[in-house]
Amino acid sequence: MQTFLLNKYCDARLPWYTIYPTVPDFSAMVGPKICETWLRRLPPNEPVSLYLHVPFCRSICWYCGFPTSLTRSEQPIRNYLAAVQDEIRLVAEQAPPALPVSDVHFGGGTPTTIAPTDFLGLVELLRRCFAFSKSATIAIEIDPRGVTAEMVETLEAAGISRASIGVQSFDPVVQRAVNRVQSEVQTASVVESLRQHGIRRINFDLLFGLPHQTVRSCVDSARTALAMRPDRLAVFGYAHVPSYMKRQRQIDERALPDNLARAEQAAAIADTLVSAGYRQIGLDHFALPNDELALAQKAGQLRRNSLGYSADTCKTVIGLGPSAIGRLRDGYVQNESATASYRQHIQAGRLATSRGHCLSPEDRLRAAIIERLMCDLQADVPAICAAHGFDPIPLLNSADRLRTLAEDGIVDIEEGFIRVKQEHRFLVRAVAAAFDIYLDRTPIN
Repeated sequence: MQTFLLNKYCDARLPWYTIYPTVPDFSAMVGPKICETWLRRLPPNEPVSLYLHVPFCRSICWYCGFPTSLTRSEQPIRNYLAAVQDEIRLVAEQAPPALPVSDVHFGGGTPTTIAPTDFLGLVELLRRCFAFSKSATIAIEIDPRGVTAEMVETLEAAGISRASIGVQSFDPVVQRAVNRVQSEVQTASVVESLRQHGIRRINFDLLFGLPHQTVRSCVDSARTALAMRPDRLAVFGYAHVPSYMKRQRQIDERALPDNLARAEQAAAIADTLVSAGYRQIGLDHFALPNDELALAQKAGQLRRNSLGYSADTCKTVIGLGPSAIGRLRDGYVQNESATASYRQHIQAGRLATSRGHCLSPEDRLRAAIIERLMCDLQADVPAICAAHGFDPIPLLNSADRLRTLAEDGIVDIEEGFIRVKQEHRFLVRAVAAAFDIYLDRTPIN
């Protein structure tokens, strides 16, 4: 039965539902002018989050599905910095003055490819253009293979409070198969250095489903990570889409585990982490009981955004840099993905918005249901419909996928309250997809 369900519902093409509607449903009808209008409409006193995408790496990991490019010289990074600084000023001009900021995230790519002095200048510009709260969380993604002592000192000076460290696997065989060789000693050294400089909130990223991975190697990697006691871990399943990401063509498909093996790897990692005292968060995150994610989950306030699970309660996310996604009150916007095209827009004095989506009332309803399913593994559909002014009956009756999921024993449904069974939590994306109108094209009345 397990194999049957995995083969039926584990579809790599299903969205991860970090946002809804998802990026493939964005339209070029949303451009710079619409983004400007939406920025001007932001409430002046409501805190926002900022996301800055740094699209460069010193080496390319073959599994990576994010828009990044290889650079070994400084000029492309300098060009990017000039453009993103201009974009920050452009956004600040359109948004209400002194817009309050409570969360900032530097992602990539590898944000620490930016030179220390330049990074400090970038953070200082953000502070001048926006009103950072005293308790603002500033987080950064780190590749420990290229972090210098000077950069760690700079992160401390810039007020970084959380670091997300890419690990993926500590198995040397797996590392060579995906072009990311990174020792335990190297990782532990960076973790210790960060903590010594006051950056004590540490996240790790692990992957399963990589070439040559086994249950044993996944458990060994998890145990090695546990020895460093990160506050939280994200445990993602590798998505092999070589038709979309050309770099993945370097990976030997014959060495990839099948759906059953992937499920066994995910379960083994989860058991290892939970046994060590971590709380399982949604689909693929784990956190110590006192971490913000665990506390948000306990309070029923866990959120889902383009970065994954979050305790950030901001309704607005402003995306900066190539390919960055923003969530404004009126809808989603995404910048040009190609760095050169992004720079051309900014140099011309306009925002680099290339596409987006204007949220309808039904979009907001479905997004709310999907978010609760992804975060809580359950959703009170009638209550959510009532909050959004919709009748739940047409919505529930039109969800053919939902009935099939119930018949297969994946969910329980009682008077519109949907609960994903614990043993099938790894199929929650398929449950969320039952409410994705852009998959089934069936509008509700």
